[in-house]
Amino acid sequence: MKCPYCGSENIKTLETRDSPDNTIRRRKECINCGKRFTTYEYIETIELMVKKRDGRLERFDINKIIRGLQKACEKRPVTMEQIHELAEKVRQELTAMGREEVTSQEIGDLVMKHLKRLDRVAYVRFASVYRRFEEPEDFRRVLQEVR
Repeated sequence: MKCPYCGSENIKTLETRDSPDNTIRRRKECINCGKRFTTYEYIETIELMVKKRDGRLERFDINKIIRGLQKACEKRPVTMEQIHELAEKVRQELTAMGREEVTSQEIGDLVMKHLKRLDRVAYVRFASVYRRFEEPEDFRRVLQEVR
């Protein structure tokens, strides 16, 4: 880092503070000219993109997961807090993959993995939409999985 006033690289950090928005604020002083200035450091996050079945790319939206879970969990003993926690787990797992692009299938598989443990009826409901069930046999196969 260089001093914004004189261009010297001879700088010392006077104070470091964490900010509420996940940034680090540093107060610095140039030893060469004596001027002080503030820098901010933040974690650079990659914007996660979702590759849809038809090949389109769109931004990851955790609210889509939440809405899908709400429909699957309707009239089930699942709280909104549990739905939000499940959606957040999925988001964290996707982020941990370290990739900029994931498929909608990977997202659906993660949702189903967690939903199966949370509520089996909601799991079957979600699977029927996610896997595009068209025949009664499709339900029978998923019910056998759940057992």
